[in-house]
Amino acid sequence: MPARHRITFALSAVVDLEEVRRWCVEQDAPEVGERLLGEIVAAIEGLTDFPESGRVVPEFGVEGLREIVHPPFRIVYRLEAERVRIVRVWRSERLLRLP
Repeated sequence: MPARHRITFALSAVVDLEEVRRWCVEQDAPEVGERLLGEIVAAIEGLTDFPESGRVVPEFGVEGLREIVHPPFRIVYRLEAERVRIVRVWRSERLLRLP
């Protein structure tokens, strides 16, 4: 069996997740925020065993920059030798841009 990949989060992804939670609280729906975050984390956990399951981000076409789509979110990650680094969690209608 192949080795499991370790999951890490860039600060940008942590901020994205906090913004999802904050927006839901502002909409008087904190339970929706908690459910969404739980679903996002569950989707990310699947990458430990199947790191290549995400597609290459179409805006860039770089093999090591991938995403999984969990509507309405795009979970963008860098695939490294033994690690998956979550870099963004954005609404799926947003296009990615280089910083």
